[in-house]
Amino acid sequence: MISLKHVFKTYADGTPAVSGLSLDIKAGETLVLLGSSGCGKTTTLKLINRLIELTNGSIEVDGRNIMDQEITELRRSIGYVFQGIGLFPHLSVERNIAVVPRLLGWRKSKCQKRARELMDLVKLPPSEYACQYPDQLSGGQQQRVGVARALAADPAYLLMDEPFGALDALTRNQLQQELLRIKSELKKTIIFVTHDIFEALTLGDRIAVMHEGRIEQCGSKEEILAAPATEFVRDLFAKPATQLKLFYGDN
Repeated sequence: MISLKHVFKTYADGTPAVSGLSLDIKAGETLVLLGSSGCGKTTTLKLINRLIELTNGSIEVDGRNIMDQEITELRRSIGYVFQGIGLFPHLSVERNIAVVPRLLGWRKSKCQKRARELMDLVKLPPSEYACQYPDQLSGGQQQRVGVARALAADPAYLLMDEPFGALDALTRNQLQQELLRIKSELKKTIIFVTHDIFEALTLGDRIAVMHEGRIEQCGSKEEILAAPATEFVRDLFAKPATQLKLFYGDN
């Protein structure tokens, strides 16, 4: 489990990014952080794996305060996927996926086996894609490699920062379905950041609605749609709730 307790992040110029955030992420669930740009979603992800340091409060991963953990060890235990993908252009698909296992000292044969297993998992057949380079792939294929790379060392947790945001609607929908399939197979705990309400409704076991660095409401999509806790949440979900009723009726 990941637990955030009264977490604050204020930047050096006095700008508050996260203000008193408390949140527990349950083992095996997908928690979606939903909100507009600047609400603190990405900052929260970066605080968890210490890409940036918190100002006050505490974060625990598996019951251990992250400040008591060696930072490299912490980051290698948490997979991270982001919108920019960040593949190494000079490395093949196979070697991109194997980056973290190689840093961990795995044997070359083990790294290769793991990379090819993950290529199969994300539907990129190794016989076709192992030796290709990022610039030979479509955006959706690159993002699949990014997901495979994040899973390479078999982390318990996966942080995903708007990974599908730059893709076209069809590709985005395909990758959302692929992520649901992968999660059902691997049982990972996922924190997924998005500003897209329908993506949140598709992927989230629970949704935490963020606004100005705070959690407005956290609950299942059914709870949030049926009983929004604040005016902000009610206004945010008003249109999606209407559209869902058109498709599925009032029941």
